[in-house]
Amino acid sequence: MTGVVLTAFGGPEVLVVRRDLPVPSPGRAQVRLRVHAAALNNTDIWTREGAYGTAEDPAARAGWLGPIAFPRIQGGDVAGVVDAVGEGVTPGLVGRRVLVDPARYAHDGPDAPVAAVLGSEFDGGFAEYTVVDAARVHDVTGSPLTDEQLACLPIASGTAMGMLERGGVRAGETVVVTGASGGVGLAAVGLAAARGARVTAITERSKAGLVQSAGAAETVDRSGADGDVVAAVRAAHPDGVDAVIDVVGGDQLARLIDVLRRGGRAVVAGAVAGAVPAIDLRRLYLHNRQLIGSTMHTAAYFAKLVEHARAGDVRPRVAARHALAAIGEAQAEFLRREHVGKIVVVPPGASSGG
Repeated sequence: MTGVVLTAFGGPEVLVVRRDLPVPSPGRAQVRLRVHAAALNNTDIWTREGAYGTAEDPAARAGWLGPIAFPRIQGGDVAGVVDAVGEGVTPGLVGRRVLVDPARYAHDGPDAPVAAVLGSEFDGGFAEYTVVDAARVHDVTGSPLTDEQLACLPIASGTAMGMLERGGVRAGETVVVTGASGGVGLAAVGLAAARGARVTAITERSKAGLVQSAGAAETVDRSGADGDVVAAVRAAHPDGVDAVIDVVGGDQLARLIDVLRRGGRAVVAGAVAGAVPAIDLRRLYLHNRQLIGSTMHTAAYFAKLVEHARAGDVRPRVAARHALAAIGEAQAEFLRREHVGKIVVVPPGASSGG
């Protein structure tokens, strides 16, 4: 089969397209999928670069959850059709259209933390076929979404769902979403609006219309002439906001904390603008504000996301599509940060259902 193999930490050159990979066989309690679409995430780039660091050395090359065993097939966002099942799995799954929860969890509880991730600790969806645990596939045969739209959901929308749930965002609240044109940010806009929150999205002026169409009530131009995004947010919400959903990090997050109302929550799930900001802790504890870290989702949160997928009441935006073998071009486009939504890759012979 054709697949993209990550051979080491490094630049685009460490991604190798191979057309002689063996088709994997499902083991006990596993299924094999014919991959119809897989989406890109910032985690693919950071994992390739080894940019996650370790607790002991923030500059160390490491994957999301630690060491990476090379070679590795990346790709945590997968939609496809069950092609074969392993021992202990009902044959009735064969032929079903499914969305894959990319996580393996530390235990069977609904709120168990993520212990391993598809495309990071085990081979993922940047290939014609992939093998996953049967417990992690969700039947979405009747979903009106295309396979490409479904593939946009798992990590980005799963992460956004986790942020909203952990931040306790509810109807009637005012929420600021940073990085609102990216995969996680755009998903957070739509999911927050769907639960009745009023969303102010930080994005570029050129992308504001698309972000508003996803559910933002108003937008703040992050590339404005004065360059002070936080001041613009404060001007729009002089009485403060209930929550900040942040995928950017850096000093902007440190300043946005002070825009929160007393008891407000800032939830962070990214650090593209800087991983070690200077935070004035007095701005947290003197106002009973909370700073919450959020990685991906839980099984329970993902199940809520699947219900949205089945109903079709979320419509992920596919910003661009590339052939799987053009993974280098896809990642280059991703890194230009000019797109709104998600970039997907399609394996040879795949067709988008829905």
